[in-house]
Amino acid sequence: MNIRSLPTWLQALIFFVVVGGVVQIAFSQDWINDYWQIIIMASMIVAISAQGLNLKYGYAGLFALGQAAFYGIGAYASALVTKDWVVGWSGNPAGGLAGLFALEVGAILAIAAIRYLNIGQIRDQLQEKLLRWLTPFEASVLSLVALLLSGALIIVVVGGVSGWLTRQALLTIVPAALGALPMEISQQIIFFLALIGGTVLTGVIGYLISLPLLGLTYDYLCIATLGFAIMTYVFFNNADKLIPTMKGARGMVGIPPLTNWPWVLGCFAVSIVVLRNLMYSSSGRAILATRDDPTAAETMGVDVTKYKTLAYTIGCAYAGLAGGLLAHLYAFLHPSNFTWLKGVDPFVMVVFGGVGSMTGTTLGAYAFTMLLEGLRILPAEFIDWRYVIYPLILLFVMLFRPQGIMGSSELGFLKQPKVKVNDDQENPKLSGAES
Repeated sequence: MNIRSLPTWLQALIFFVVVGGVVQIAFSQDWINDYWQIIIMASMIVAISAQGLNLKYGYAGLFALGQAAFYGIGAYASALVTKDWVVGWSGNPAGGLAGLFALEVGAILAIAAIRYLNIGQIRDQLQEKLLRWLTPFEASVLSLVALLLSGALIIVVVGGVSGWLTRQALLTIVPAALGALPMEISQQIIFFLALIGGTVLTGVIGYLISLPLLGLTYDYLCIATLGFAIMTYVFFNNADKLIPTMKGARGMVGIPPLTNWPWVLGCFAVSIVVLRNLMYSSSGRAILATRDDPTAAETMGVDVTKYKTLAYTIGCAYAGLAGGLLAHLYAFLHPSNFTWLKGVDPFVMVVFGGVGSMTGTTLGAYAFTMLLEGLRILPAEFIDWRYVIYPLILLFVMLFRPQGIMGSSELGFLKQPKVKVNDDQENPKLSGAES
């Protein structure tokens, strides 16, 4: 039986069960030492982040280099939740979780209220009425002030109240519901919620960042996102002034090491299946259209801004998910892991594997990580030369294989599904004669 004839979901399930089972057996039997186990899991984690950048750059054509910033936001956010459950740095074991979800619920509902009320259109209407009595400059200033005040009022009332209610509910429910469970089980549940919280938070921040930035062109967008990454790095270095347990430039410690192979494989499987289904849907075709020719896409009725924002938001959320897994793999976070220069790494993975290829991006992430770690076999006096050797290898690849390892092609269940054509569509003349 041809495996391609099976439903896509079954192909994906067979692939991940087989790969996951083989690797898990190799881990449990110590056929792979602890060091390389961590490297294999870290490679898959950075592959998740690289898939997010592939969505933004490869599919949507957004040249953004701030992926490391969202990587760090997801890492620190999820780490605060799980660390609080273990050591109670906030005074309540669910304080970190309640604060994170309260922030997200408040932000999402405030954004939804602002969009529903369409205060931008209200501002334009107000400006037109003010023009009857005021100069254009005065009318513009007053309408802008009214817009800012109304937006702030919505954020305080809708966002603040909903966030406060969410926090109070979680502080009451979560400790009572999970406190009676064994610590091993409650930690896994909190870890799951922390990953969701970190993913959603980076998605929300990515959405807010996209509103002013996605109107910029290719190189200006690169510089703007790079600036955001630098701002985030500075914040991480001084975060202990806001939340002391983050330790700032000293590095955050005490994070429970909860990331293991099943968690990494499960998160990667979900992320790759979601991305695959998105790109082969009508939304995915619209995202590709905005990349190839925004003017033509807009002429055909595609909301270019909407689909750019969608791609950017989901791409940032992927980085947040990867960051949460990374934080609980090494049980330590330092701002140096999220510098703007680190944001170049997933970009190299995407280009090395193949821009616009999910298979290529995954292979690129593994090839990049394994190459960097494999060069550690060099003698001690030459160990720093690995940062010269691997760029030379990448240079040769770009010279002789500029489209990357896979180009834009896919393997296995990631291939574009075949469209079934019935006999009437294949023989339109015959169909017309019969009718």
